[in-house]
Amino acid sequence: MSRVAYVNGRYVPHRDAQVHVEDRGYQFADAVYEVIGVVEGRFLDEEPHLDRLDRSLKELRIAWPIARAALKLVLRETVRRNRVRNGLVYFQVSRGVARRDFGFPKRVRPSLVVTARATPPVSPDPGPGVAVITVPDIRWKRVDIKTTGLLGGALGKQKAREQGAYEAWQVDDAGLVTEGTSSNAWIVTAAGELVTRPTGNDILAGITRETVKKVAADLQLAVVERPFSVAEAQAAREAFMTSATSFVTAIVKIDDKTVGTGKPGDVARRLRVEYLRAVSAAEPFA
Repeated sequence: MSRVAYVNGRYVPHRDAQVHVEDRGYQFADAVYEVIGVVEGRFLDEEPHLDRLDRSLKELRIAWPIARAALKLVLRETVRRNRVRNGLVYFQVSRGVARRDFGFPKRVRPSLVVTARATPPVSPDPGPGVAVITVPDIRWKRVDIKTTGLLGGALGKQKAREQGAYEAWQVDDAGLVTEGTSSNAWIVTAAGELVTRPTGNDILAGITRETVKKVAADLQLAVVERPFSVAEAQAAREAFMTSATSFVTAIVKIDDKTVGTGKPGDVARRLRVEYLRAVSAAEPFA
């Protein structure tokens, strides 16, 4: 079955989906986006993702392209038309189409694109864990806004792939880890504390990150929000990442250093299982 995309009010074959050459998302990365995971016909953390979309739009002074309730219907219909039971739905809002000019255009209509694709069913089994490398954080100073300006992250992700790693952890000028190119970064200390960088303009407030914090609290695990260095991460008992597409994924190697035993630790294993259990309580729609 061919894939289907939603573009500004129309469902079209994915291969034919187009935006105008002067769409500001294309010209300036003047656009925001969200990705929601789909597991067994359920959206994971749908409302928090829509809340974050609202915040991103307000930060850039972009209007909602359609009402929130209408967007929820479009997301479901796009997933249904693509027969996605396990996978993800991607949606992007740009300021719209206008003559190329740095200043904001007047009376322009925002553009909305929605796509969905299937992925293999997610397993509570963490697998063997993954490796990450570290790279300088070269991004702009407002990465808390989920814009499509992702070149810094793309360069980091490409470097990771070229070195046989799954992800790149970005490091600020003080030598402290900010976050992954598409994930939030966590470590588990020898004392059993879960440590992750506090939210601010320098990291994206991950939706999965917030849900994992709640799961950790339910499990009576201590979460400490503070920066940590690469050296501390390499010496940690465990390390893991969280995101809408990686869920909770154990990290077993950072650069050339093995983390812990070199296998997924008990904390990451337990959090992955309990996170998937928590989000599976959502009402299925597909």
